[in-house]
Amino acid sequence: MSIKADFTQGFVRNHWYAAAWSQEITERPLARRLLGERIVLFRAPDGAVGALEDRCPHRLAPLSMGECADGGLRCGYHGMVFDTQGACIAIPGQDIIPPTARTRAYPAVERYGLVWIWTGVGRADPARLPRIAGYGEEGWAAITGGYQHHNGNYRIEIENLMDPAHTTFLHKETIGNRAAKDVPVQVAQGEHGLKAYRWIEDVPPTPLDRKSRDFGDSHVDRQVSFHFELPATSFVDIAVIPAGMERSEHNLMHGGLRNFSYKFLTPETDSSTHFFWLHLRNFRQDDAEFEAGLRASLEKTFNEDKDMVTAIQREQEETGLRQRTAIAIDRAPIMALRMIDRMIEREKNPQLAH
Repeated sequence: MSIKADFTQGFVRNHWYAAAWSQEITERPLARRLLGERIVLFRAPDGAVGALEDRCPHRLAPLSMGECADGGLRCGYHGMVFDTQGACIAIPGQDIIPPTARTRAYPAVERYGLVWIWTGVGRADPARLPRIAGYGEEGWAAITGGYQHHNGNYRIEIENLMDPAHTTFLHKETIGNRAAKDVPVQVAQGEHGLKAYRWIEDVPPTPLDRKSRDFGDSHVDRQVSFHFELPATSFVDIAVIPAGMERSEHNLMHGGLRNFSYKFLTPETDSSTHFFWLHLRNFRQDDAEFEAGLRASLEKTFNEDKDMVTAIQREQEETGLRQRTAIAIDRAPIMALRMIDRMIEREKNPQLAH
């Protein structure tokens, strides 16, 4: 069953997307294309983050070529200054500011060390920001600042992230486990997303598990649960406990290893994606050397995904096909993409939401 490659569906607009890590927004403006739109991020004198269309309304010079000065973002061409709401607040050499001297402002908030923006219409509801379990809570350590630029459509990224089966073969040296290759994947759908999950029983620890804890010669039971929150957030819950241990929530949290791995996908264009990642763990929280090694292992894993996504994007563009056949593990990715399609359709036709 051949399926054509299609990168023209567009994006869900009425939602929050990760735009940058807070630490990236310094005294210099930051240019970034998000959901196909050129946006400049900057800090106002009070510390608030502004997100504006990266074009001065005068001659369309990129505001990112300017500087943070005079109480706002100053255009590097004629010195017009804009506040975080996109209004011009000063023009060198004249006192009167035309009402057209403004540029589009995007709602922006900071949470979990990230800057989030809303590119849609209507009220930007803070309640719709992703929730990161364990972040800032006692007993958890967070690896933040993770970012990669991927040369692939965000839908290919979602298909990859909702597919536990590929880890056996693509990530052999980190999270892969050949003992899991024949364990079927279960899928459950909820109102705001879905999950693909499985328990892998009585198997050797993965290479990364062995680096995280000394299990000796013992086998383990591993829960791997891939969650997808519409429209572009992936959350992987991994629990590793000694084989045969009761699977109570207490044991899952304290009996072995527990990892929460988050990826926030922000489309850049139809063929590229900003890949932000954040990782939480409830073990070896104060071990800086271990954390450095864990970060390197995660980067290796995500680079393997990046290389595969880039290759798939290239082949889909060259052939015009998304795939030539379907297999069982396609269920969760197909469900996720259909849910996104319905969200996009409801935005285009609001009457369908009622």
